[in-house]
Amino acid sequence: MKGLVITVLGILVFVCSLKVLALPQTSAQGTKAAKAVPEKKIDEAKEGERRFQENCGRCHNPPESISPREVKAVLQHMRVRAMLSAEDERLILKYLAP
Repeated sequence: MKGLVITVLGILVFVCSLKVLALPQTSAQGTKAAKAVPEKKIDEAKEGERRFQENCGRCHNPPESISPREVKAVLQHMRVRAMLSAEDERLILKYLAP
């Protein structure tokens, strides 16, 4: 029973923490740089989705409605538990909170 409670609380913390404040990226380098950013974001989001499925998808489904601020908080907690690299965390964050 105690293990079940801890697991449920862990999942709750994960889901609540997945909402992270995503800061909009602006580019002062002009139109060419602005066009390059969305393409990079798409690639990073796809890679983030792949890494989510590899690392997080074993236990969790992607959250459907969660703030970017919560996403960041959960990722910070789960990074240690799931032994995610900083790159994994960054890409998964791009996927969950674009």
